[in-house]
Formats: sequence, C-alpha cells, structure tokens
Amino acid sequence: MSEPAISTKPAHQRPELPDFWDKRFREGTTPWEGSAVAQALRDFAQTYMARHAGGQRRVLVPGCGSARDAGWLDAEGWQVTALDFSAAAVDAARATLGDGFRGQLVCADFFRFQPPAPFAVVLERAFLCALPRAWWPDYARRMAELLPGGGVLAGHFFIAEQPKGPPFGIRQAELDALLGEAFALRDDQPVTDSLPVFAGRERWQVWERR
Repeated sequence: MSEPAISTKPAHQRPELPDFWDKRFREGTTPWEGSAVAQALRDFAQTYMARHAGGQRRVLVPGCGSARDAGWLDAEGWQVTALDFSAAAVDAARATLGDGFRGQLVCADFFRFQPPAPFAVVLERAFLCALPRAWWPDYARRMAELLPGGGVLAGHFFIAEQPKGPPFGIRQAELDALLGEAFALRDDQPVTDSLPVFAGRERWQVWERR
C-alpha cells in the first residue's frame, strides 16, 4: 500500500490513522452516519437475493462505523463481515449489533485484512471518501482482490468537486478511471435520501468485477 506524504499534524487530525476516527466516535461527531438504511441498499439487497436465490451472499462492509447497514443485512439473511480499523467505531458497532448479530465484526486494516474466502458483494458507504486520495489506487486494487469475477462493489459514492476532506469528493470521470480496468458499471442512480453532509452529491452505483 502506498503511503501519504509525511504529516506534522497530530494523529487525531490525520484521517489515515485510527486516532482520527476514534476521537470522532468517542465524541459522537459522526455526521456521515444515519439511523436509517438507505432505500437504494434495500432495493439492491432485494433484487440481488431474488437473482441469486440459494447462492452465496457473503458481503463485506468496510469502514463499517456503527454498523447499522451491516446489522440490517445480517437480519435479511446475508453472511456479513463488518470491518473497521477504529477501535472506537468497533465498540459502537458492537453496541448497535447486539448479541443477535450472526456475522463477523472485525477490528482490522482493510488493506491488510485476509478473509478466508472471496466475497460476493462489498458495500461502499462513506469509505472511499474517507480515504486520503493517495490511497485510492490501493482501494481499487484491494476491491479487485476481494471480489471474484461477477462479484459486485455496490454502494453510495460521493461525486463532488471537494478536494479537501474527509469527505473527499471524486469526479465521475476519476471514479471511472479508478475502477474501470477491473470493474464494469452496471447501475448508476441518483440518491434521494442522503444525509445532509452528502446531500445532492451522492450516486448509488453497482460495479461488477470483470
């Protein structure tokens, strides 16, 4: 994995480090998290399960935060792995998920995590836009490693002219270049129920592994 330029900022001001996210979860400053499951995810999950009845439903939720989406997917019958490198986020996820969660909750680095088998789906939700731009090529490579041919990267992408972050905005042409070698764009829809921090600048997209 490539490394961002050396920074003189303290750890809690560097989004590439767990300390940054630990501080925000401990303070309850998480505007990228909502209390409801987005309609686009509900629609996708229903369609996917109809098309793959009896098939594999292994899904990874990287940067899971409080893991509300992971908990909902688990309740819908998916085999869920929820992952975050912030210990405070994992604590929040554990509280959200409760004892009834049947999946895996992992505190680990997405770029170094080694799952026992490929996933059918990786869910994107406020993860790419949280990463330093220098890490975006590593994101694309890692997604390609985690998904077999026909697997899908699905979720909300923050399409915006916003170079400073997080959230870091990405132009659609940049996203096409980032993912286009290993993935084909199969669905692209506007998001109508975004959180205020993303409002008017999110697209629900499904990228299929070539």
